[in-house]
Amino acid sequence: MSFVSHYLTLFFLFILCSCSSPIDDERSSSEKFTLYAQGDIISMEGDQPDYLECVVTSGESIVYVGSEQNAKLEFPYAQVVDLNGRTLLPGFIDAHCHFAGFPAQGVGAKILPPPDATVDNVAELIRVLKEWAVPENIELTGWIFGMGLDDSVFEPIQTMGISGTLQGGGIMPTKIDLDKVSTEHPVIAIHISGHLAVVNSVGLEVLGIDENTPDPKGGKIRRVPGSMEPNGVLEELAIIPRMAEIISPSSIEAAKIFLDSGLNLATSYGYTTVQEGRAFYPSHEFLKSAALSDQLLLDVVSYIDYSCDSLLETDWYSEDYYKNYRIGGVKLTLDGSPQGRTAWCTHPYLIPPDGETNEYRGYAVIPEDSLIIGIYDKCYRNNWQILTHCNGDAAMDQMLRSLSPVVDKYGVGDRRTVLIHGQYIRENQLEPFRDLDVMASLFPMHTYYWGDWHRQLIGDSLVQFISPTRSVLEKGMRLTIHSDSPVALPNMMRLVGTAVNRTSRSGRTIGEDQCLTPYEALKCITDWSAYQHFEESRKGTITVGKLADLVILEENPLKVDHDSIEDIEVIQTIKDGEVIYNHPTKKMK
Repeated sequence: MSFVSHYLTLFFLFILCSCSSPIDDERSSSEKFTLYAQGDIISMEGDQPDYLECVVTSGESIVYVGSEQNAKLEFPYAQVVDLNGRTLLPGFIDAHCHFAGFPAQGVGAKILPPPDATVDNVAELIRVLKEWAVPENIELTGWIFGMGLDDSVFEPIQTMGISGTLQGGGIMPTKIDLDKVSTEHPVIAIHISGHLAVVNSVGLEVLGIDENTPDPKGGKIRRVPGSMEPNGVLEELAIIPRMAEIISPSSIEAAKIFLDSGLNLATSYGYTTVQEGRAFYPSHEFLKSAALSDQLLLDVVSYIDYSCDSLLETDWYSEDYYKNYRIGGVKLTLDGSPQGRTAWCTHPYLIPPDGETNEYRGYAVIPEDSLIIGIYDKCYRNNWQILTHCNGDAAMDQMLRSLSPVVDKYGVGDRRTVLIHGQYIRENQLEPFRDLDVMASLFPMHTYYWGDWHRQLIGDSLVQFISPTRSVLEKGMRLTIHSDSPVALPNMMRLVGTAVNRTSRSGRTIGEDQCLTPYEALKCITDWSAYQHFEESRKGTITVGKLADLVILEENPLKVDHDSIEDIEVIQTIKDGEVIYNHPTKKMK
C-alpha cells in the first residue's frame, strides 16, 4: 500500500467512525486519545530530569500530563499504551545531518568500517562494491556507489605506485582500485566525511575530468605523482556539487525505493525531525516532490547552500511546515573535513595527504573574506538563519573575522546563527563566538570514530579539545550535538553515548573534561535542538500543547551504565500522534 493510500484509508475510517459514534457529555468516543503510562516518562523540561506519571495525546498534540488515575477518568475512551518499564522521550531532532543522503546510505553498498559495516581495507572495499553491483542496483542511478569510505582505518597498502604509504595508515584507494570493481560502469566511493570521493576511470570520463581539467576554486583533483593525470580522488568542490546528481534515482520507481529506505533509517533511530544540512537544487527538488506526494513521515527542514539562496524567495522558506517540509535558512561551508585532512588549520597536519608537504594545513573553500562578509550581510539583512560549517581553527578565525562587522552593522537579534562541527576550535575562540551570539552544534562522535586518527593528525595535546562540549556550556554558549549522517549511521543513542563517554575505538578517552552528562546529551537532541530550529514552542519537550512527537526506548539512558547508552534500541517512534516505526521484534503490546 502506498503512503498516499495509507493516509486516505485512515482518513475515510476516521470519517466513518465520526459519523456513527455516540457523543459523551464531555468527550466524544470517536476522538482518538492515546494514554502512555507505566514507564519512565522524561519531559526534558528544565535543567534536571523531570519524570511524568502519564501522558495523553490526541491527534497531533499532547493534551495531558499528570496522574494516570485522573487521566483514565478524564479520557475514558483512550487507548492505553503500557510502557512496561520502557522510557518515553520527546522525538529526536538532529541538529545537523543530511537527510537527502539517508536514502543513498540505505540503498548503496555498505562501505562503512566496523562496527557499522565491514570495510577496513581496500580489498574489502572492492569486494563489497562488486557484490552490490548487480544490474537492478546499478539501474537505480546508473552508478555503482557506496557511502562511508573511511581511509583512517585502512591498512597501509602500496597501490600500483599511485598511492603512497602513510605511517599509521590512512591510505586512500584510487581509480586503479575501483577499476577492479568495473571497467564498464562508473563507480564512486564517497568518503565518510562527505567532503571527498574516489571514482574509477569510467567515472572520471562521465564527470568530464582529465589531465586538462584544472582544480576548481575550493577543491582539488589529486594527480598521479609526476603528472597531471587524475588519480580518481576528488576533494571538496571538485566533487561535492556533483554528488547529488550521481546518487539521484533514475526513475520514479527508484525514487520510491530510495525514499522508503531513507525514511526507515531515520525513524528506526527515533527521529521525528530531521535536517537536510546543505541542500542544493536537486536535493531540494527531491524533498519537495516527496512532500507534495504526501510521502514524508517526519518533518524535514532544509538549509540551502548559499549558492542556491534564491530558493529562500519561494514559499518553501517558512517557519511552518507544508506537508512535513520547509526551508529553514542558509548553509555556508568554509572548509572541509579534519579526518579527510581538508579542514583548514593554523597548525600543519602531522601526516599530510599524498603529494603535500609537511607544512600542509588544509585550505579554505572561499579564500576571500570579502565574499563571506557579503554572504553574511545578505543573510542578516534578510533575517535568514545561517549555519556555518567550520572544522579547522583557521576556518573559524575566518568566520569570526567575516561575521563581526556584519553583527556590528545589524546587531545580534534573534537569528540563532550556528557554528557547525567546530572540531579543532581553540579555547580562545569560544568567547568571541559567544559575544557574537553564535550557537555551537558540535560533533562528539568524532571521539569514537576518529579519535585515534585525530591523535596522529594533530597530536595528543590538541586532540583533547576536539568538540569541546563542556567548555562551550561553561562559556555560556548554547549547545547542540549532531550525527552529520550519512557521515555515520544516524544512531542517536550512539551520539548520546559518545558525548557522555568520549571513548575512541581503541578505548582511549578523548578529552575527559569535555564529557556531557546523559541528561545534557539528551537535551542536545530534544529541547536545545528544537530551539536551534526555532521550534521550541511546539517540539523538544513533553508539554501540553506541543506536538505528539515521541520516541519509546528499550531502556532509560539516565539509569543504565554510561557504556551501555549507545546500545539502547528504539522500540517505537511516534510523529504527530501516529506510529511511524515499530521495532521488528520488540513491539509494544
